[in-house]
Amino acid sequence: MGVRLCDLGHDVTLGSRDADRARSVREELIDRWPDHDLQRLRAGDNAAAAECDIVVVATPWDGAAPTVAALAEQLDGKILICMANALTRVGKEFQPLIPPRGSVAGDVAAAAPGAKVVAAFHHVPARELGDLDGDVECDVLVCGDDDAAKQTVIALAGQIPGMGAFDAGRLTAAGPIESLTAVLIGMNVRHKAHLSVRLSGMPGSPGVGSR
Repeated sequence: MGVRLCDLGHDVTLGSRDADRARSVREELIDRWPDHDLQRLRAGDNAAAAECDIVVVATPWDGAAPTVAALAEQLDGKILICMANALTRVGKEFQPLIPPRGSVAGDVAAAAPGAKVVAAFHHVPARELGDLDGDVECDVLVCGDDDAAKQTVIALAGQIPGMGAFDAGRLTAAGPIESLTAVLIGMNVRHKAHLSVRLSGMPGSPGVGSR
C-alpha cells in the first residue's frame, strides 16, 4: 500500500514499532523498484507514521486496536483507515472471527474515539497491489461514519490504476465486509486463483462494460 501511494505522488511514511525495521523495509522497496521514483517514501516508528494526515492501520488484525490505542491522542481528528480482517485457520480453511465490537474497524474506532475511522481495502489482492507495473483489478467497499472522511478514502483508492471504490455505508457494515475475506481466500485456495471483488453493474466501476 505504501509504495502504491508513493508511486502516485503521495508523501508516505512507513511506521513500525522498530524504526530501524521500517527503514530496512523502505530500502528493500526502493531497491525492488529502481525504475519508479519512490523518494517520497520515508520510514520511522509508529508515532512518525501517525503524524500523517491520513493513517493506514496495516497490522495483523489482533494488533490493530492495541497499536491505535497507544497513538489515540495523536490520531485525534485524523482519517484512520482500517484494512484488517479477523480470520483464523481451522484445518485447511480460514474462518472469520467476530471481534467484541462486531469488526476490527469497530475495535479500532473504540481504541481511538477521536479519529475518523474508515474501513477499506479488505479484499485487495496483496500481490497485485504490490506490483507497481500492473493495475489492481478490483473494487473496494468503503464504510465509515464520517462522510467527508469516507469520500476522501474513496478518492484516494480511485487513484490506483484499475481500482474502483464505493460507499458501502456506515462503519457497522465493516463486519460482513471483513468476513467476506475468508470466503475469497478459500476460493483462491480451492481454485488456485487470485480472486478479487468487482461490482457488476455499479456505475463508475472500472470493470463495468469491460467484459
